[in-house]
Amino acid sequence: MIRGAFPILRPLLHRLDPEAAHALTIRSLAAAPPLRPAPDDPRLATNVMGLSFPNPVGLAAGYDKQCEVPDRLLGLGFGFVELGGVTPRPQPGNARPRVFRLAEDGALINRFGLNSDGLARCRERLERRRGRPGIVGVNLGANKESADRIADYATLVEGLAGLVDFLTVNVSSPNTPGLRDLQGEAFLDEVLARAIDARDRADAAAGGRRTRLLLKIAPDLAEDALDAVTATALRRGVDALVVSNTTIARPASLRDARLAGEAGGLSGRPLFALSTRVLAQVRLRVGAAVPLIGVGGVDGPEAAWAKIEAGASLVQLYTALVYEGPGLIADIKTGLLDRLAREGHASLAPVVGRRAAELARGA
Repeated sequence: MIRGAFPILRPLLHRLDPEAAHALTIRSLAAAPPLRPAPDDPRLATNVMGLSFPNPVGLAAGYDKQCEVPDRLLGLGFGFVELGGVTPRPQPGNARPRVFRLAEDGALINRFGLNSDGLARCRERLERRRGRPGIVGVNLGANKESADRIADYATLVEGLAGLVDFLTVNVSSPNTPGLRDLQGEAFLDEVLARAIDARDRADAAAGGRRTRLLLKIAPDLAEDALDAVTATALRRGVDALVVSNTTIARPASLRDARLAGEAGGLSGRPLFALSTRVLAQVRLRVGAAVPLIGVGGVDGPEAAWAKIEAGASLVQLYTALVYEGPGLIADIKTGLLDRLAREGHASLAPVVGRRAAELARGA
């Protein structure tokens, strides 16, 4: 029913301001009856970070910023969802308009600036779903006006550990001034050290349930910076790396020259090549020691397959939903199964990272 309705709804939604259209979809999901997706084919199941994912297709952070509808989103067929970003204190984010559709490019530019209801309200919402099935994580961000951004991450980890399966330290948003500076080696080491300490304390206090800690990085890192980030992540023992956030770059191939000049992070199809190349470069640096989640330009089964070949055990999408609707989730899963059948694999494991060396060169 949802698949059939989207072609009708899309023109109506796209007449609205993008942020207003998105708010309407969140309200509609909240009001809709719960969905129970069909069981996934066992060939799509994967164990990552000690968690059993029914399929590798996840929802990226930024869609359900305020942690309002995780179970409705899981009901669409995602194997996992990442909520947020959440900041310790409520903040409004940047002035509107702050998100723009580049429809010809299958892209978005956003400069939300981590608009968040804050830790207390998001925690309250997550408390209400305690004990429900489904793999859920939360993306974490620092307050724009914070005097100690490193402490912000520890506060968030301590406040949310035990309520969700994983927490993602996001030091790569381009829309909070100075935040990407925390990807520097010394800063990042302290961010991760304090976040891990906070996680361990909170997990112990909650009876020992282990909350996985992930790190999300930018696609715009130079080679030496990528070396430092991956080495620090390995040394600190993060559970996975999310590659990548949006980009501040503007590829020459963008068709919408008018909107391409808007400030903010670019996501969607134009990010695919860059984010996949960086994903493969990270795979070559960390090998199989740290699982990777591939994000950026996943708009169909071919893109998802390429992310897996580059080194991703899991993939995430968001922007493509704006243009293709929720039917895209089933299309990607069906396409992955078709590829597995053609190649005679019983799971995705043999595919993970097999073309990393090639894709790291941008091939």
